[in-house]
Amino acid sequence: MLRLAPVLLGRLARTQRWAPALRRAGTASGEEEHFVFPEYEPEPSEAAAAAAAAIAAAATAAAEAAVPFPRRERKLGRERRKRGSEVVQAGRPDPSVPLSGVSCSGCGAELHCRDSAAPGFMPAEKFRSLSEGPDGAAGLRGAVCQRCWMLAHYGRALRLELPAEQHRLVVSAALRRPLRHGRGPLLLYLLDVLELPDPVLSQLPALLGPDVPAAGLLVAGNKVDLLPADSPGHLGRLRQRVAEACAQAGLRGAPLVDIRLVSAKTGFGMEGLISRLQRSWKCAGDVYLLGATNSGKSTLFNTLLRSDYCKSRAPDIIDRATVSSWPGTTLNLLKFPIINPTCDRIFRREERLKEEAAKTEDQLSSEEKKLLNNLKKQGYLVGRVGRTFERQKSSTLIDFDPDMLSYSIDEDPKSASKKREQREEFTYNEVKDARWCYDTPGIVKENCVLNLLTDKEVKLVLPTSAIVPRTFILKPGMALFLAALGRVDYLEGEKSAWFSVVASNLLPVHVTSLSNADAVYKKHAGHELLKVPMGGEERMKEFPPLVPQDITLKGIGTTEAVADIKLSSAGWVAVTAHPEEKLLLRAYTPQGTTLVVREPPLLPYISTVRGSRIQGTAAYRTKKPPSLVENLKTTRSR
Repeated sequence: MLRLAPVLLGRLARTQRWAPALRRAGTASGEEEHFVFPEYEPEPSEAAAAAAAAIAAAATAAAEAAVPFPRRERKLGRERRKRGSEVVQAGRPDPSVPLSGVSCSGCGAELHCRDSAAPGFMPAEKFRSLSEGPDGAAGLRGAVCQRCWMLAHYGRALRLELPAEQHRLVVSAALRRPLRHGRGPLLLYLLDVLELPDPVLSQLPALLGPDVPAAGLLVAGNKVDLLPADSPGHLGRLRQRVAEACAQAGLRGAPLVDIRLVSAKTGFGMEGLISRLQRSWKCAGDVYLLGATNSGKSTLFNTLLRSDYCKSRAPDIIDRATVSSWPGTTLNLLKFPIINPTCDRIFRREERLKEEAAKTEDQLSSEEKKLLNNLKKQGYLVGRVGRTFERQKSSTLIDFDPDMLSYSIDEDPKSASKKREQREEFTYNEVKDARWCYDTPGIVKENCVLNLLTDKEVKLVLPTSAIVPRTFILKPGMALFLAALGRVDYLEGEKSAWFSVVASNLLPVHVTSLSNADAVYKKHAGHELLKVPMGGEERMKEFPPLVPQDITLKGIGTTEAVADIKLSSAGWVAVTAHPEEKLLLRAYTPQGTTLVVREPPLLPYISTVRGSRIQGTAAYRTKKPPSLVENLKTTRSR
């Protein structure tokens, strides 16, 4: 019975999936309250962890005995690779080897083995094995640098010597290339709606300059799938917020041709964006994807690469861009050729879109349903990106050599010599007049908390799935921590107010009294309770201290937030108060990072997306709204 207890507890936790767990820990000054999600429980104590590990090891050993030997060997191999990933280091450089002239297929940097700290580095042994073959430097085509390989396989980013100004120089030089087809480029700026007001958008006019004859600017607000719908028409309100941000940055009038809301990850809004891009064919040349680091440009590039916007043969020839949570993944220019949207192609595409919009979820194939359900778990808004112009795959030919099977009983079988797989390339006629879509390096965000974090910490801070808002009702004299990256104190007010946290579900929220707040930060920053940063006292010695900023707000209603307190890129806290109620708050972010009071708030009715109050606490049960699938007919229940 004792061995079943953890299982039963796990099942009970799953039945209350979206209810925050309350933990109380006594202190010298009173009680502490710590709110977390059951599925994101902190690590157990070392003793409990050791006991759990012993039980798990015994169970694993018993299970392994029943596993066939080959499967057991494969599993052990995976475990060895996993352990090896923790100690992977940069390969050996060789400064005597010249540059290759071939770009990394993941980030666009030129491949070399001369300097492990420079973009495009590949270990000398690997570099030689690929470049010294019969094809010479062409053998490196399709290969990735060590940085992209580490990001793709281990989610780790190697530190590179790449100044922020170099990103801007690459983008600026690309935009000033000679005109192609007699038309200026179309600029597709990808804006992270979670980062509004976008810190890089205001730099765009200076980046373009008067000597860039752009055909137009199309702004796409990305990551809308991560935000819950706080009221009907919330997408229209989000689009209005993006338009206001563009106007404040001086982008209005003729250059700004359209504003779209999309999710490059789940596909929401992507078919509409593709149609809008195709309508710009006659008045624009090449297309450049612009945006801040980590805005999702590489994800958008990969989605467009496998859509009706790209030549049908391109996905088999061009490799996908490296996608990672680490800012600045793309270091140079990646590109693919844009398909010419002829009248016939546009007609066939519209017919496909009409046919797909008439389908119900029950009519989808098992593979499509599986993909759709997976996307629903990741975001609130989901779309399907299809392809009208599929390339016909040629049948695979088997290279059969009967002489390889004829050997005497005294001879060993002859091993077939491996033929190098011929990589497909575009023909000259296919690309001589082509227009290209370029993925540019992200412009580095200054005064951003992500610049202070390790790659492991960045993964916890950046939300990658649908954000579940967490709402608390606080009295004057209480404080709220968002990990150890932000803090909001309620200093003065007549009544209680609601504080809704919109941030990564992996970041803990800690509520305490104002008198205990400094002691809580000093004791728990760098440890499991506040989680990020991680690394204990040594990590916190080098981490900047939290600096305060006083904020005065006046409430407008018990269901509508008056403002968002944006704690750099860690998330924000929406403040809702009684009408005409004056609040004096003090917010903290790490020194050198930007704190923004966003008025009006991005999701003004976010405090209503909650469950019932948890008795005896300041927390409300959380509530996750259902997902919405775009371009799919809904079935009405009778």
